[in-house]
Amino acid sequence: MKSPLLSLPGAVPAEGVDEGVAAHYGDLFREQRALAEGTGFVDLSHRGVVSVTGDDRLSWLHLLLTQHVSDLPTGQATEALILSAHGHIEHALYLVDDGTTVWAHVEPGTQGALVAYLESMKFFNRVEVADRTDEFAVVHLPAGSIAEVPEGVVVRETPYGRDLFLPRADLESYAEKSGPAVGLLAYEALRVEHHRPRLGFETDHRTIPHELGWIGTAVHLQKGCYRGQETVARVQNLGKPPRRLVFLHLDGSEVHLPPAGTDIRLADEGPDGRKIGFVTTSVRHHELGPVALALVKRNVPLDARLVADTTAAAQEVVVEP
Repeated sequence: MKSPLLSLPGAVPAEGVDEGVAAHYGDLFREQRALAEGTGFVDLSHRGVVSVTGDDRLSWLHLLLTQHVSDLPTGQATEALILSAHGHIEHALYLVDDGTTVWAHVEPGTQGALVAYLESMKFFNRVEVADRTDEFAVVHLPAGSIAEVPEGVVVRETPYGRDLFLPRADLESYAEKSGPAVGLLAYEALRVEHHRPRLGFETDHRTIPHELGWIGTAVHLQKGCYRGQETVARVQNLGKPPRRLVFLHLDGSEVHLPPAGTDIRLADEGPDGRKIGFVTTSVRHHELGPVALALVKRNVPLDARLVADTTAAAQEVVVEP
């Protein structure tokens, strides 16, 4: 779904899964600084939007999600995962309940599979699940923003800012009143700075929540009765995850960033050394320079010198080994 805001001056389209919105509007670092200072907004209208209505919506979702939502207060934001039977991450949902409806935004293109799964689990519960992506666009206002929210718009407020579920038909008029528009690359740079994982970027087919630090923020350890819960409990109580998320400071003299999927090795072992991880997201930050998130084996020493392909990298702990 192509955003109408791609017609704004300077807009450069994003690629890959984020196709459909602007990567930037001509000045990446200026846009990053604006977002960090609490001004502007980010067009996230390519993300999927799913709603759940009905009297049983919270108690029913509580049985399916990793998060404790049976008593979720109206207006309180949370995030949750859906796991496979083996505990691997399949979906990430960013939720809020407005008193009558649970609203969630999800990764672009995943809403169809999510709705299909939820529909298959309805049984006799009084719930209705709908894909609302055609009707609603997600817009992000950064922390500290004093921009007005249109009346009646559902808001999901977090420490990182506010996510608005804006009627898609109002997107262009909202942009005219609430600029400047900030591109997705600026949003991603701050996401990496804050060590926040993203489904499909920091995850692969075998990722479990412990590896990414999603325990606590998206997984509640004092509840059971959801698919994959046995794996979560076993790793939490009896073992350690096989990998851990790290934040990398990359050599700033390199012209090119190592792309997602770049192998990480121990610098002391040279270019033919064993692979001990891979880059998941790399960005250029307006203050920190080139940085990245990566998954490495849990037993990699904290003081080890790393290389991402040929780029030197120093690790900062996100998930404790």
